[in-house]
Amino acid sequence: MPLTVISSPLPGLLYLEPKVFGDDRGFFFESFSQRDFTALGVDVPWVQDNHSKSAKGVLRGLHFQRGVFAQDKLVRVTAGRAWDVVVDVRRSSTTFGQWAGFDLTAANKRFLYVPKGFAHGFLSLEDGTEFLYKCSNFYEPALEGGVVWNDPALAISWPLEGLVPQLSGRDQKWPTLAQTPAEGLFP
Repeated sequence: MPLTVISSPLPGLLYLEPKVFGDDRGFFFESFSQRDFTALGVDVPWVQDNHSKSAKGVLRGLHFQRGVFAQDKLVRVTAGRAWDVVVDVRRSSTTFGQWAGFDLTAANKRFLYVPKGFAHGFLSLEDGTEFLYKCSNFYEPALEGGVVWNDPALAISWPLEGLVPQLSGRDQKWPTLAQTPAEGLFP
């Protein structure tokens, strides 16, 4: 199989490394193969691709979609470097409220499968960082949820190293996980 699963501390997340073929001309790898994901137990119908570009210090998240518009995501960086963070927002999970961070770079070509029930965000660590998302459902603004990036109870170790995060107005206003009503999370 051209994918290697790297250990992940949260059940359901897959931190993946593709098999890359390279020589002095460049490189080649399969960035997605349904057969490989099905072999890993992930049989998701992808319906939307998103592509963002961010300056160094841009922090996006922590976002999720609820209800019938909940999304699985497959994310990777194609230019630059990002610190990718997921938070378990499934109330019945033994890891509810726990987070994990992953280094996604154009150089390491790793990607992350984020199943429904996780809030997701990232910090761009280089100018021109480009982030690709495959989504299993369409975006529905009325069913979007989020957790504020600096929730003190989560204590996420963002690698700010002197950076002042640049956030959208919406991302500055998300509630903490404790302030989020139960119906705003996942069962």
